[in-house]
Amino acid sequence: MDYITLIILIINIVLIGTMMFIERRKPEVIISWLVILTFLPILGFLFYIIFGSGLSLKTRRMLKRKIRYEDTYENFVWEELLKIPELYKSEQEIANFNERTAKSLPYFDNDVKVFTFGRDKIEALKVDLLNARHSINMEYYIFDDEGVGKEIMSILCKKAREGIKVKLIFDSVGSIRAPRRFFRKLKKAGGELAEFFPPLFGIRLINFKMNYRNHRKIVVIDGRIGYVGGINIRDDHMGLKKSLSPWRDTHIRIEGNAVYGLQNAFFNDWFFCKKRQLSSSELVALGYFPKMEKCGNVVTQIVCSGPESKVHYIKDSYIKMITSAKEKIILQTPYLVPDDIFMSALKQAVKSGVEVVIMLPKKPDKKFVYLATLSFARELVECGAKIYLYNGFLHSKLLIVDHTCVSIGTCNADNRSFALNFEINAFLYNNAFLNNCYKFLEEDIKNSIPIDITYFKQKPFTSKFGQTFFRMFAPLL
Repeated sequence: MDYITLIILIINIVLIGTMMFIERRKPEVIISWLVILTFLPILGFLFYIIFGSGLSLKTRRMLKRKIRYEDTYENFVWEELLKIPELYKSEQEIANFNERTAKSLPYFDNDVKVFTFGRDKIEALKVDLLNARHSINMEYYIFDDEGVGKEIMSILCKKAREGIKVKLIFDSVGSIRAPRRFFRKLKKAGGELAEFFPPLFGIRLINFKMNYRNHRKIVVIDGRIGYVGGINIRDDHMGLKKSLSPWRDTHIRIEGNAVYGLQNAFFNDWFFCKKRQLSSSELVALGYFPKMEKCGNVVTQIVCSGPESKVHYIKDSYIKMITSAKEKIILQTPYLVPDDIFMSALKQAVKSGVEVVIMLPKKPDKKFVYLATLSFARELVECGAKIYLYNGFLHSKLLIVDHTCVSIGTCNADNRSFALNFEINAFLYNNAFLNNCYKFLEEDIKNSIPIDITYFKQKPFTSKFGQTFFRMFAPLL
């Protein structure tokens, strides 16, 4: 028994040393794992191997190449296909920040439509897919073999048989419930498939990269129409699951040159999955980056983030938005499990006299994460923020500040989205568009209940204990 204890101790020391000196994890992450490894030595080791181990050296090298590909495409698109208006002098701190840090240049002349419910988005998407004449590039975290999934897959197969170039990326973990034969239908019809971080030997439960998920939802049709946001291809996102209904989400449809940013993000992920690439000029020659005409007047930036970079671009942009606010901040997120820096930014905004409104779901889908969320919500209520619980499940990922900027995309306000997942958000600038966003946010508030400190004090002991306990593991949730 002493030998077993010694072996476990050595393994734990090696794991902690790896996190500290090789992976260089944040101290709070190391502490969370240290607690697990100490109190659950054998089970904790298995948890670490499956959920906590960092990306392999080979994968990290591939991801570094992916970053270089992204830089190449971004530069090419702007040099060859777009001309930055010479008179453009951005007064937007956020736009300048994204341009300098995430290398996300602003795309002009876009028409952007917002969907707040899944079925509305799917109906519009089906029309656009059926009208495709050149190509369909689709990337989803969840693509399930259910009613809505079968609808979309049927259209993709139909278009592939018509000779349209159809490519689909699905995440191995997010789409784990869908049988692989479901996706192979597209391949048989003439389309192309890619599974992001596929499991070892094709066995779904053996996946040492399952902690790093491609949480993006991207559709690009004919290189001219793009979709991005929180709505996946699954029935519960349509509000068809009673326990999570009504399901409230936010998704956008873009026409205009900002679609280049979505196309660029898709091909970076596609080439990463396929371990090959085409040059920018080849993609243009193949018609994936067509010349654009003016479609609207919404300025849009597309920002991606993921574990391949030590800089968390979307989180940093969120913090920049929060710290630049002068009057009002509204944050919608299903999970509020941020780090100290993000929490500090929100608190400073409140103390500076900014109205901070945070909207969370009343109905949780992940109870452990929800308990941690309530812990952070209580802290913000005590600070003076306004917290609302939406009467249903709120899956929207939206942050709006003043009449300056709104961000809509796939990124939740939690450590998983900020640091572990591959995410994508659109940052949009236009007064009329922001006014429209405020209108549906006002309706959301009407469909929500405000909570104060009394709400938390009246919680049963089990809930209070769970909030404290699961908050300890916030960096891992």
